[in-house]
Amino acid sequence: MNHKLLLTAFLAATALPAANAQSNNFFSAWQDRVRSTLAQQPSFPIPVIAPSSQMVQLFRFDLVHEYTPTRTVTTIYDNSKGVNLVPLRNVELDINLPPFIHHNTPKSIDGPGDFTTVLKYRPFKSNDKGHRYSAAIQLAASVPTGSYKNGTAVSTLTPTLMGAKGFGSRFSLQSTLGGTLPTSETKTLGRTVTWNTTAQYKVGKIFYPEVEVNANYYHLGPNDGKNQTFLSPGMMVSKLKFRKDPKDRLSLIFGGGFQVATSTYHSYNHAVVFTSRFAF
Repeated sequence: MNHKLLLTAFLAATALPAANAQSNNFFSAWQDRVRSTLAQQPSFPIPVIAPSSQMVQLFRFDLVHEYTPTRTVTTIYDNSKGVNLVPLRNVELDINLPPFIHHNTPKSIDGPGDFTTVLKYRPFKSNDKGHRYSAAIQLAASVPTGSYKNGTAVSTLTPTLMGAKGFGSRFSLQSTLGGTLPTSETKTLGRTVTWNTTAQYKVGKIFYPEVEVNANYYHLGPNDGKNQTFLSPGMMVSKLKFRKDPKDRLSLIFGGGFQVATSTYHSYNHAVVFTSRFAF
């Protein structure tokens, strides 16, 4: 019996270092791939509100306060953000938690929104040493997990074209064009075309003041023929590193913005947006 116990202990002691080595090799190879993939694109950050052709690996949490024409406030926690991963070269996978929507009106019911996931592919890129551009396509999918009226009634698919271009060493433009397509009940829910354009300018080493235009155009559904446009000045701070090691990506990125409705139709007058991101 003692010999069997000794043999078992010996096999466990020899297997554990091998398992640890495989685990370390996996994570080391993953981080090497992330560093290589992100080094091929420009260094300007993803905007406060709009999506971007830039690839990232990070945890993200946003907070939004919307102020309606009737002077009520809706607070959205997380705002459909979560973890962004780079599992393959030039490929990003986003797993977004359902937002929690808090209404400050007695007739509205608070609760979670819909679960979403995003798959992005970035075939074209050039970093700061080159022509400073990136181009990508992405497909977002939502599942109707929202409670009461805090989400959509059916699943949706949102294909989007995305591009970014730097001019000189400090100025950049980023733009996306996509459409939200319900998988059913299209005439009732309608389709939405979303167009975002962001101008950023780098000040100092980490400050990026910006102006965004966030526009939605509605086809079919209750808002057929209407458009909703916001002008959104803001600021991104990118990035505050926790260690000086150039191979260590752990850092904090954060920013904020203020949306102001500029179209005749708008579901809310203005909104305050805060975004925080932990790159790893």
